[in-house]
Amino acid sequence: MTIEFIAILFVIFTFLFLLSGIPVAIVLTGNSLLFASIGIVFDFFDYSYLIAIPNRIFGIMTNQNLLAVPLFIFMGLMFEKSKIADELLTAMNSLYSSTKGGLAISVIIVGVLMGASTGIVGASVVTLGLLSLPVMMKNNYPPRLSCGVICASGTLGQIIPPSLVLILLADVLSSAYQQAQLNAGIFSPENVTISDLFAGALLPGILLPILYIIYIKLIKPASISNKNNVSNMSMNINFISSFFPPIILIILVLGSIIFGIATPSEAAALGALGALIISYLKNRLNKTVLEESSKETIKLTSMVFFILIGATFFSLVFRGLEGESLIHNLLVHGPDNRELALIITLLIMFFLGFILDFIEIIYIIIPLFGPILFSFGFDPIWVGILIAMVLQTSFLTPPFGFSLFYLRGVAPKNISTYDIYMGVIPFVLIQLFVIGIIYFFPTLATIIPDLIMM
Repeated sequence: MTIEFIAILFVIFTFLFLLSGIPVAIVLTGNSLLFASIGIVFDFFDYSYLIAIPNRIFGIMTNQNLLAVPLFIFMGLMFEKSKIADELLTAMNSLYSSTKGGLAISVIIVGVLMGASTGIVGASVVTLGLLSLPVMMKNNYPPRLSCGVICASGTLGQIIPPSLVLILLADVLSSAYQQAQLNAGIFSPENVTISDLFAGALLPGILLPILYIIYIKLIKPASISNKNNVSNMSMNINFISSFFPPIILIILVLGSIIFGIATPSEAAALGALGALIISYLKNRLNKTVLEESSKETIKLTSMVFFILIGATFFSLVFRGLEGESLIHNLLVHGPDNRELALIITLLIMFFLGFILDFIEIIYIIIPLFGPILFSFGFDPIWVGILIAMVLQTSFLTPPFGFSLFYLRGVAPKNISTYDIYMGVIPFVLIQLFVIGIIYFFPTLATIIPDLIMM
């Protein structure tokens, strides 16, 4: 039995345990220690890899960029718990309710804003489903279109900054990119920053909802106009008070990161403070909201860092089992060209998105495949945006897309699962089209970072 075969068994057993329902971080840590212990006993694993774990964990816990994670989570949860996101959606619906396709367009616009403020797919899909789906059905929107718009808009938080995906992706991509440079004999390696990925995601993040809106306009869904007694003046005032405070905060946060005015952690702190101030000014800040947001932030942050530490165990043991050589042989000697190697990696991430959350995929797959891909000379920002788009598409694709399950949980019983699946297909095709554009025109993802660096 060769050590490469043991490395393959290690990966297979890891995914089997993941499918069992055991928490991901425990699987990654426990299975890694199990194979490492067996390897030490039978003398095919160097225990010095385990000695490096304390330093790795210390590096994770002192990483200033990762400090932005709990702060952005708190910012998004404050918008959700204080009902500011709900108010924004209600105002947009009232503004567009009398125009054909207007409600669907308002859901897309609010999905963009919620993606930029929360970055949490589950929260966005559930909120949009609870608030918009009844209104759209009442206005005679086709069930499939309603479900498709809500699911697609709710997943925009995967690509629109300050996406949690992009924050975590930047940290892992930077490590993989530096490792590739060190392997190539470059001992002053460049890194990939959060602001680089935020800037790279701007154009794709704008193009995607624009194409969604164009699709809505082309099919021209019929709707019944609901008359209400609210005056235009009151409606406009309500819209302004609901729309502008969060959008100004989002612009300040993103602008300060992208243009280098503030570090990601400083900008995230500004976002968290801004969410508190907006909630207070709207008389939405109370003990319950603050307590729920804080507890949920602690839970989500703990989950992220626990998985991150587990992924550290996994990557070190995989490296000790000569897994890097195995991946290198698969990608270098297997495919005929480097583009095929990249496509294979993206396809693996796409299908894993059916069974794993994006955090696990980022911290398991990229450390394995990233250094090899970057040794081919791929631009790390371009690859990062492709990965984010692929993960977003995976979350939307039937039959296992996570966003479909989120909507199924809040949709009324008269809407079938088949309607939800069929409704998202046009939006999946749009996302595949955008991925194709980014793949064949990398400038779409790199032009803004290049302009900022000039």
